[in-house]
Amino acid sequence: MIDARVKFRHLQTFVEVSRQKSVMKAAELLHVSQPAVTKTIRELEEVLGVAVFERDGRGIKITRYGEVFLRHAGAALTALRQGLDSVSQERDGDGVPVRIGALPTVSTRIMPHAMRLFLKEDTGARIKIVTGENAVLLEQLRVGDLDLVVGRLAAPEKMTGFSFEHLYSEQVVFAVRAGHPLSSGAHTTFARLAGFPVLMPTRASIIRPFVERLLITNGIASLPNQIETVSDAFGRAFVRTSDAIWIISAGVVASDVDDGTIALLPIDTSETKGPVGLTMRADAAPSVALSILMQTIREAAAGVAMKL
Repeated sequence: MIDARVKFRHLQTFVEVSRQKSVMKAAELLHVSQPAVTKTIRELEEVLGVAVFERDGRGIKITRYGEVFLRHAGAALTALRQGLDSVSQERDGDGVPVRIGALPTVSTRIMPHAMRLFLKEDTGARIKIVTGENAVLLEQLRVGDLDLVVGRLAAPEKMTGFSFEHLYSEQVVFAVRAGHPLSSGAHTTFARLAGFPVLMPTRASIIRPFVERLLITNGIASLPNQIETVSDAFGRAFVRTSDAIWIISAGVVASDVDDGTIALLPIDTSETKGPVGLTMRADAAPSVALSILMQTIREAAAGVAMKL
């Protein structure tokens, strides 16, 4: 039996506090007072008989009981949202919404071709594609704001409650403008790296640990002219107009390398290779439209894999 004391507001508030890791931010987004959020969480904890949040310095963090409940609360809200969407679509004749999180490595290499294939299927679905750091996209997936994340496999501790389907593997590259001073210096590249601006993946990105290990292995503990970014638009524009070195997943610059506007430094980065694929909630059943889109992504990825 479902405890009748658990209401929609309990689930909504719990999920929002989990996502924001802040009562204040959750209250702002839910348009209620902070005391109201705190009261709702306490009511939920009374029903569950356990604490779902605990203090963490000046902030809060979710407890292990909260993590367990979050998987089910997120799924419940997703199911309810899908039900409401279905009724609305049936009433208004709109298509089913499909919400995809795409990491930069697939945004230019995989998704355009996958979308062209998908549109030929004429499903009538409404597609939403968002990009961002992996941690942000996975959190949105966990709470039901996304249906699928396409990109690199996250660290094992981040994959609780998710399933992953491997499509292909790719590695990190050192991208520069055509004619860059280091283009022909394979044996001196790392020694001279500090003399140039270097665009690095942010600390929250999946590939950052791979990049740091590669640099340390080659005797580089820090870089004096380092810029952290996940913006492929900025990276592309800055590298093309400067002597900057962009350390990035190969998929992000694949088309630029093909058309000759960006070159790759002759560095062995094979140790940074990692799997790229589809991440879903383990308890989620994909809609027909999502299943079709996943298949078009597989077909687009198969073409990439053949070229690697």
